Order: sequence, then structure tokens, then C-alpha cells
Amino acid sequence: MILVTGGTGFIGRALVRHLYASGYPVRTLLRPSPRTPRLPRGVPVEAAVVSLSDQRGLRAALRDVDTIIHLAGSEWQGRSANLLETDIQGTRNLARAAKDASIKRFIFLSHIGAHRASAFPVHKAKGIAEEHIRKSGVPHTIIRSSIVFGPEDHFTTDLATLMRFSPGIFFTPGDGQTLVQPLWVEDLVTSLVWAIESPSTRNQTYEIGGSEYFTMRQVLTTIMEVIRIRRALVSAPPPFLRSLIVTLETFFPRYPLSSFWVDYTAVNRTCPVDNLPRFFGLMPARFTYRLDYLHRKSRLAILWHNLTTRINQMSKRTRSRG
Repeated sequence: MILVTGGTGFIGRALVRHLYASGYPVRTLLRPSPRTPRLPRGVPVEAAVVSLSDQRGLRAALRDVDTIIHLAGSEWQGRSANLLETDIQGTRNLARAAKDASIKRFIFLSHIGAHRASAFPVHKAKGIAEEHIRKSGVPHTIIRSSIVFGPEDHFTTDLATLMRFSPGIFFTPGDGQTLVQPLWVEDLVTSLVWAIESPSTRNQTYEIGGSEYFTMRQVLTTIMEVIRIRRALVSAPPPFLRSLIVTLETFFPRYPLSSFWVDYTAVNRTCPVDNLPRFFGLMPARFTYRLDYLHRKSRLAILWHNLTTRINQMSKRTRSRG
């Protein structure tokens, strides 16, 4: 049995589907919430409703489990994000429970740039979490990924949404020259599954990314080309962007971007492009070839289409009656 934390997230849903297709029995850890969890449709999966702060509940959730894949993080929860409670203390609690349950493998998804001395909160939290896992003594594999993209992601999808509603301009972090290395979500989850199956990955740390480097300005330009809109890209200092996002989150609780998003674009987050083929024998998908999902109409566009269609139909009926 494999226990997946963060199984309702963008990466988690893709991973659970992949594990099921590979024949693995899966249990996902769900934090207590009044909201209906977004589990993958059509995939039979056990659910354990327990908080990462509940040591007794974690031990119960680990019954019959031999492998943990720990994806849960709070950086995309906006104003309610709590890196200390979820990413640091939650990982420590899970690692301790894993040790007590004699878990055979603990796989942790981290970020390129993770380090306890990092100046950026997300990278610092991930670095401390990594240390808790290593010190636990549980056989582990840590995979540090670059920015991950795919349908319903927190990267390209959110940027495309904001571009559609932006008033002619769009802010780029700093000078827009920070390098990113987008990694296709299916390549990432394939690597996570292969890490389970390969004994050589025990107690190892890997950094993986896509097949190309892009500046943030190139990423934004590519997204605009895909969704067929044009915005003027205006450079903005990261502190200004962070303040702007925090302000917008206050007025719009479901604002797409988190203030921690600035951390991902503040410094280069890259690794050698041959890491994925070298470590896992997998050729990464090209960023520009996998963005078709951005063509999907936004909810506002669908609503407007339905409204105008209804008005036109009513007008035709009125004219025909006249």
C-alpha cells in the first residue's frame, strides 16, 4: 500500500491516477475540511482523514502502508498558508510516524533551491523538511523539481487566467530574465513512481527539470501566443509584486497566485537538462509542445458565450412573433 499526501492537488491527482494505472493500491491522506476533496475521478482510492499534526491519526493511517509519497505543502493556499505547521512540523511528524511504522521508503517532493539557510520562505521550509526526513532514519528518496506545469497547474494556468483579465499590461518579476526549467507533470509523476521501483534511489537526492531553460519573459510571451492575446510586459520589483499579490488576496480570496509565487521567480531554479534522462531514463517533454490545455475557455468566457446565445435566441423569437 502506498500513502500519498497532497493527493487532491494538481500533482497529487496526476500521481494517484498513474499509481492506479501501474497497479498500486493507494491511500491518500486528507486533512479535515468542510470542502469536498478533489480526488481523481474514476480512480478507486482509500482515504484517511487526518491532520499532519495528529501523531496518533498518522500512525493509524500508516497501517499496512510500506511506501509514503509526501507531496503536501501549503505554499499555494494563499493567505491561509502555514509553512511552519504544514511543510516543516507536518513533515517532521510524518517522518517520525514512518519510522515507528517501519516504512520501507519515504519519497519527498521538494524544490530546486531548497536549503535551510535560504532567504526565501518556501525554499527554507523545504530545506528544513528534507533534514527532518534524513534524520528520521527512514529509507528515503528526495526529488527536487523545477517549476511543474500541466492542466490546472499553479503556473501556466494561473498566469493565463490573469493575463486574460489584465488591463493591457502584465507585470514581470524583476527584469524578467530569471531562468526557469518547466517540467511536464506526467514526467514528474513517472519519476516518482520509478523511484519506488528502483533500489538504487534509496537515500538519494535528485534534482530534475525540463529539457530547456526559459527566462520568465519568454514564458509569459509563450503563454500569450498560445492563448492568442497580447499584453505589454512591464518589469516590477519582487517586493512590489509580493505586496500587490498580498493586497489582491485580501480583496479576492480566490486570487490565482500566492505571494510565495514570487519566490519561485526570484532566482534561477535550474539543473542540468540531462538529469532526468540520466537518473530515470526519461526524455522530458518540451514546454512549448504541451500547452494545448491553455486553449480551454475560461469560465467567464463560457458564461458570456451562453449569455449572448440566450439573448440572440430570445431576440429571434421576439422577431418571429412580431
